[in-house]
Amino acid sequence: MRRLRHDFVVFFVIWSISLINGFAQDTNTDNSIIAKKNVVLILGDDAGFEMGAYNNTACKTPNFDKLASRGVTFDNAFTTVSSCSPSRSALLTGLPPHQNGMFGLHDFNMNSFSTVKSLPMILHEAGIRTGIVGKKHLGPDSVYKFDYEQTEENNPIIQVGRNITLMKQYVQEFLSQDDSRPFFLYIAYHDPHRCSDIPTYGQFCERFGNGEPGMGNIPDWTPVKYSPDDVTIPFFLPNTTATRDDMANMYTAYSRMDQGLGLFMELLEKAGVMNDTLVVYSSDNGIPFPGAKTNLYDPGMREPLIISSPLQTQSWGSKTDAMASLIDIVPTVLDWYSVKYPTYRIKPYLPPVVLTGKSLLPVLEYPSAIQLPNFDAVFSSHNFHEITMYFPMRVIRTAEKFKLIHNLNMGLSFPIATDLYQEPSFQEILNNTKSGKPTYWYRTLGDYYHRAPFELYDLNLDPKEQMNLCNEPSLFAILDALKTRLRAWQNATHDPWYCYPGAVLERTYCGPLYNGEY
Repeated sequence: MRRLRHDFVVFFVIWSISLINGFAQDTNTDNSIIAKKNVVLILGDDAGFEMGAYNNTACKTPNFDKLASRGVTFDNAFTTVSSCSPSRSALLTGLPPHQNGMFGLHDFNMNSFSTVKSLPMILHEAGIRTGIVGKKHLGPDSVYKFDYEQTEENNPIIQVGRNITLMKQYVQEFLSQDDSRPFFLYIAYHDPHRCSDIPTYGQFCERFGNGEPGMGNIPDWTPVKYSPDDVTIPFFLPNTTATRDDMANMYTAYSRMDQGLGLFMELLEKAGVMNDTLVVYSSDNGIPFPGAKTNLYDPGMREPLIISSPLQTQSWGSKTDAMASLIDIVPTVLDWYSVKYPTYRIKPYLPPVVLTGKSLLPVLEYPSAIQLPNFDAVFSSHNFHEITMYFPMRVIRTAEKFKLIHNLNMGLSFPIATDLYQEPSFQEILNNTKSGKPTYWYRTLGDYYHRAPFELYDLNLDPKEQMNLCNEPSLFAILDALKTRLRAWQNATHDPWYCYPGAVLERTYCGPLYNGEY
């Protein structure tokens, strides 16, 4: 009972602070006060930091670099979950997947709760025209409904997510509609996701549309090919020929995505809306390599984020260390439109939903002010990827340097996604481990599969997250403080796993199991 009373107090305080900060108010919006300001949200699929804006000079991305030159680049941006559908659900609801119900991939009939109010729904009700071009990978449709939709639900995914000429035509169609309302356009690439279901096109569909026999032609794409000797290998991958070949192919897919961005920005210019349009670029999760995608180590959790605002030109070309999360996108967009977040309940027995993210617009005004309120930590939550990949994790990462990972079901081996299992680097790691040869990987397979219940890292001293400090006596106070803060966030977001693994959540209290788990 003592813990229950404590948790209720923590929840009440967080809820009250969120109310004061402003988003859980009422559904009554005076549409007359909404200025004609637009938003274009662009999302990469398994995209990372392979661009000049993030100091990768090997991969040529002139259009992403141009976007960064007219915006603010975030060096500490993180996904809420390193998995496709759950991440996209968090992006469009402002709620972590354990709260909005998208526990895993939409392919396996996982959907958000039907009572959730998504960004396109809120904006539509506020008189803002909404559209999506590209990969949706979300459900149910009633929650994630856009006014204009060209997605994998009415197009082949390879076309609507990788054929930048077709994507350009759909974006043009949306922009050309005879409608004077402000708009919200969501452009979601399928690049550079792996292409293992169509191996003819290569690991990343990098040959799709390149004009070679049988590959088709994307008229607006001039493929850029890379030598394996020229690529940059991140620290979490083995620097081997297999990895270099794979990375070179991924760079080519990036050239298609980059040239697509140039097309879309040109359309915005021609439509005369650049001076009143907020442009946001990010990705759903880490790159599709072992140690990144599906992991909540930094290679899987950290994401690119570039925001270009026509109202903060004095900050263009800046970088910021402010902590940002994909669940910040909803409050940012609502702030841009001056639309309030509605009051509603996901479950009748739960309090009204409160956004735990914050608007990023103040960062665009003061990108160097890293001490802005509410920018000192981010949280992440993972449950499933594929239906067989159950490995729930909760994470807090602070600006002070510490990161705590709670592996809730640590008795299981960490699962491997099918696209990652097939990729050349992981196959090489498997084969070398089996034969007793060096893997040149930064972890052993045993360490990768089997994880402690809690992992505490000092990211200043150990950026590769290899030295678990949970048993370091001098850090016990910090460990306890991080656990308390993480549980407070779980409580505030009505996490069904809040009591797990040591107890069962019975709506409003934790029923102990006496199983020796915390």
